[in-house]
Amino acid sequence: MKKRFTGLFLSLLILLSMVSGCGQDAGGGSAGAHDTDISRELVYEDSMELLYAEKFAVDYYTGGFSLVTINGNERYLVVPEGSEAPGDLDGDITVLYQPLDEIYLVASAVMDMFISMDALDTLSFTGTKADGWYLEEAKEAVESGQILYAGNYSAPDYERILAEGCDLAIENTMVYHTPEVREQLEKFDIPVLVDYSSYEEEPLGRTEWVKLYGLLTGRTEEARAAFDSEQAAFASIGDAADTGKTVAFFYITSNGEVNVRRSSDYLPKMIELAGGTYLPQSLGEDEDTRSSTISMQMEEFYAAAREADYIIYNSAIDGELSSVEELLGKSELLEEFKAVREGNVYCTTRDLYQSSMELGTITADIHGMLNGEEGGLVYLYRLK
Repeated sequence: MKKRFTGLFLSLLILLSMVSGCGQDAGGGSAGAHDTDISRELVYEDSMELLYAEKFAVDYYTGGFSLVTINGNERYLVVPEGSEAPGDLDGDITVLYQPLDEIYLVASAVMDMFISMDALDTLSFTGTKADGWYLEEAKEAVESGQILYAGNYSAPDYERILAEGCDLAIENTMVYHTPEVREQLEKFDIPVLVDYSSYEEEPLGRTEWVKLYGLLTGRTEEARAAFDSEQAAFASIGDAADTGKTVAFFYITSNGEVNVRRSSDYLPKMIELAGGTYLPQSLGEDEDTRSSTISMQMEEFYAAAREADYIIYNSAIDGELSSVEELLGKSELLEEFKAVREGNVYCTTRDLYQSSMELGTITADIHGMLNGEEGGLVYLYRLK
């Protein structure tokens, strides 16, 4: 009787652990520990060495097969050209057959990775119109018709996608707000992969996602070279001395709220690497969320960041600013900020978010700003 009770108790514990592991939200999870025993036909060989990225993992199997795990709970088996997927795969594993050269790229921050490894020829569609691209190579490809605009994340042009052929849709996490889009694409046998690179806490962790896209497109060497180049850009900054200067990075939403980065986000890490301290400090660390940004009321932001030595306005959402006066037009409270009084107000260029393979350069820009070396700034400019 005691053995039966013990067995039932252990079974209950296992069942509860399985239930608690389900239903993760869009931002949760990690690609750390995971099961590599996925088929009797595939023998595990090795895993991709990742130095910074934590939101994806790649396991290699005999015969050129690879298992990609994203955010800890989405799995994809990459099948080399000419091979077939094993018949005993778990139902949650999405099969991707190579070559993957008719891709619908909706996650705009990924475009720079494709450019860096000379893989634009693998893209057939984009979710951004030509005038929405600030990367010249992408803009020219869409204008020339090399890459076709096929609707944004919430309203794909299914007719065009199906007529032209598509073997993979790369979405950002906004697709979770329109689950019917993903369902429809998969109904048409178009696999969907959701990019989590912007959820990496380390700047080079975000850049390291180029290795995943190199694997998918058969550009592994080019992807490794692109990552190594960016790693070298960070190394050139070295361990920048702490300047003792504080920096606030934000934008103001259409309803007057202030959108800022969580303290654990990669951008505050870049400010730290450049020798600065991000404000507001310890922001969002006690919240059970994986979102990379937080919105707050202007009064709350004023209380937390009014003494910042520098403020950087993020132009990615509502466009570049031309003057301090234009910034003050968004909120009169900004006039009371130390950085505004001392003339240390900067704005990002519109292509900063799309330039995911230039994080080393962006960090160098912040370092230059903090040290009064403005001559070579690329992604920042001072507001007069």
